[in-house]
Amino acid sequence: MTSRFSPTPSRRTVVKAAAATAVAAPVIAAATSGSVASAADQGPAFLHGTASGDPLPDGVLLWTRITPSPDAVPGSGKGADTEVMWEVAEDKAFTRITARGTATSKAASDHTVKVDVRGLRPATVYYFRFTAGSAASPVARTRTAPATDATTSGVRFGVVSCANWESGYFSAYRHLAARSDLDAILHLGDYIYEYSTGSYPAEKYVVRQHEPRHEIVSLADYRLRHATYKSDQDLQALHAAHPLIAIWDDHELANDAWSGGAENHTPGSEGEWAARATAARQAYFEWMPVRASTEGTVYRRLRFGKLADLHLLDLRSFRSQQSSVGNGDVDDPARTITGRAQLDWLKAGLASSDTAWRLVGTSVMISPVAFASLPAHLLGPIAGLLGLPAEGLAINVDQWDGYTDDRKELLKHLTDRGIKNTVFLTGDIHMAWANDVPVKAATYPLSQSAATEFVVTSVTSDNLDDILHVAPGTVSLVASTAIKAANRHVKWLDMDSHGYGVLDVTAERSQMDYYVLSDRTQSGATTKWARSYRTLNGTQKVERVNQPVL
Repeated sequence: MTSRFSPTPSRRTVVKAAAATAVAAPVIAAATSGSVASAADQGPAFLHGTASGDPLPDGVLLWTRITPSPDAVPGSGKGADTEVMWEVAEDKAFTRITARGTATSKAASDHTVKVDVRGLRPATVYYFRFTAGSAASPVARTRTAPATDATTSGVRFGVVSCANWESGYFSAYRHLAARSDLDAILHLGDYIYEYSTGSYPAEKYVVRQHEPRHEIVSLADYRLRHATYKSDQDLQALHAAHPLIAIWDDHELANDAWSGGAENHTPGSEGEWAARATAARQAYFEWMPVRASTEGTVYRRLRFGKLADLHLLDLRSFRSQQSSVGNGDVDDPARTITGRAQLDWLKAGLASSDTAWRLVGTSVMISPVAFASLPAHLLGPIAGLLGLPAEGLAINVDQWDGYTDDRKELLKHLTDRGIKNTVFLTGDIHMAWANDVPVKAATYPLSQSAATEFVVTSVTSDNLDDILHVAPGTVSLVASTAIKAANRHVKWLDMDSHGYGVLDVTAERSQMDYYVLSDRTQSGATTKWARSYRTLNGTQKVERVNQPVL
């Protein structure tokens, strides 16, 4: 992909690309409300929507994919270079064009197009579109961030994670797309899943099948899986309504990924991990409206005026291999979840921040949680949810609990430097939580809280009820009561629901409103507000609020 910018005055079988092409037809067909195939037959077509991301005060990243010809399906490596024109305007009718330019889509980048537009005004809504020949993309909306030194009254994010295609429909995305009050969507990881169809969940519970059907391993596989997700109309609506700010977790690569491998990777039959991880990352940056860091990963920092900065972490690329439960090495200082360079970068950014709030996007939970007090009949299902052995489960070693030295260093940094108003925003665990982040969990609340944490549940991926196939509020009530009793810094825990969060930040407080879906397996699922928690400026503690921010 090349771009020319012209501002106006104002998991298991490796398949070849040919095989990916053969199975891609259903993806193309699914991407339309009419006949995509006939549209593509007539020439270039925009089948996967448009998107924007990583808003800056003066710019935003724009994304689309052009299908230049019927054979140029995702992952095929086919299709001619195609010139794509893009436009940014202040109005939906495009009577006030702000910037325009051209980019060239190429098979080498799977015909995806990314344009980093600059020269825009801060805190401003813009509309954008792409054209190629007679084909025009849908018009989409985006918004720039406040000026770096602006005193802004508030910022509001939709917050999501863990959207497994086979587990249900993306109704949460549709409901967030319908809101006009959001500055951006924060996606905390597991935007796609790598499994073969029927692996997760089991085949009898699959709502809709992945493409390709096998576990994704090659670059062609990852490209086609991204394309499958972006054929979803609710996901397209989300991208067309709001800019996205995203980090990856493990399933964008493979389950329980670490720097040298993954639980869901078998080198003998699936090749070298480095090759698979490289392919997964390449497809991710091709298909997502995300700027890569200078290290080629997703850790980076965005700022929203004097109100908040957002530190986005990559907790897969640099981490040590997960500990075996019970072997006692979770406290080993040689083991890391962040890597030395990223932890130093985070500490420096938190210390130098001059904003009212320091938000940290972390794909896995930082709050310590002990599970040993759970009744024996629930230990197994909880372990299954977390992907851990059922016997002797005390901690989730895939979270910060498995890398306690990094957490200890980070929390000590916050308390020693007197850094206040740090809020961790988390996904991964398919449950909703509101936590204080204690320096010493065993003595809390007599000991200090260094920060707070809001964890959002999954969009569709299995929670405790789904694993056990029981009604909400039954076994989950016993499990959540036991967890809160053993972890006094956990103020709220919802193990039953699917949905999303809306984080509203003002100078006085940061508040997370939790919304739940009526039924993830129904494409027309409704949504309702469930709970709200906030942390007041200077307190480092969460408290319940009786209504969402209006």
